[in-house]
Amino acid sequence: MTVLPQVAHAEAQAHARYGQPGAVARFGPLVAVHASPGSVLNAAWHGGPDLPTEADLDALEAFSLQHNQPASLHLLSHAAPELLDLLAARGYRLRSSPHLYTHSLRSLPPRPSLDIREESDPEAWAHWSAEGFGGGLEIMQAVARAPGTALYAVWQGSEVAATGAMSLCAGVAALHGASTRPAFRGQGAQSALLAWRLHQAAAQEAKFASVFVTPGTSSERNIVRAGFVLGGLRLTFRQGEA
Repeated sequence: MTVLPQVAHAEAQAHARYGQPGAVARFGPLVAVHASPGSVLNAAWHGGPDLPTEADLDALEAFSLQHNQPASLHLLSHAAPELLDLLAARGYRLRSSPHLYTHSLRSLPPRPSLDIREESDPEAWAHWSAEGFGGGLEIMQAVARAPGTALYAVWQGSEVAATGAMSLCAGVAALHGASTRPAFRGQGAQSALLAWRLHQAAAQEAKFASVFVTPGTSSERNIVRAGFVLGGLRLTFRQGEA
């Protein structure tokens, strides 16, 4: 199995965690979640290996209607060419396309010298993260509370400077939840967290690490400097939006 299908499978399986205590359902290769009313996590992931059928999309749309949320679908770029016409015919429009980067764990950067600790209190981690993340507290709480998520924080003296998370599923270490508090930006905290999590992923015998990032941002530059390789796109489609 090549990298993109492996990431798609891992992301779809991990996505199901956000359906607790809401709702999660599987329609063919799709894993659909209702996390909470209005949550950005209310979406389906295409996990492959098959493509969704008309019946699978019918079921996703019925699930979305039941939970009063728009029908939204994440898929990786390797699956897009054969689905674009079908999705367009059903009224789905592209909403975002962050880059997907991966990193082999056979070659690791030096361990960072900053004080990085694993955080056991998801509520504290979420509040620190929300201070530096545009998505707000609710999404960071959902990340922090998801089963199987390791939470990390960079400390500078008695203060937390930055946060990051890692989830290992199906051999893929997904790095996410990156946030730097405004007073500590530009001091290398996120570069240190990237290196730290790569070492943690290798210690847990992951196959490789993955991360999604908005194109053209400082976060993308950090990821490239850390040795990640561009592998594709995560395409998010939503029904009924121009």
